[in-house]
Amino acid sequence: MQKPWEAEVGELLTQAAQSCIDHGVDADAFMRGAFRAYVETRPGMKEYLEELQLLTQLEQLRKTGNMGSA
Repeated sequence: MQKPWEAEVGELLTQAAQSCIDHGVDADAFMRGAFRAYVETRPGMKEYLEELQLLTQLEQLRKTGNMGSA
């Protein structure tokens, strides 16, 4: 019987975390690496997040009066 995907992912994440601990990688670096791997395996996700960040920055500039709205 095949494991549910959640169980399989949990095991893989546990193995990755243990490997990071064994090699002295801190939690922040582990989280950044996990997130980067997730984003890089999803087509278009990196571009989507970059666009979202840009839109947020533009909105902040508008709110502070540093950029006019069109």
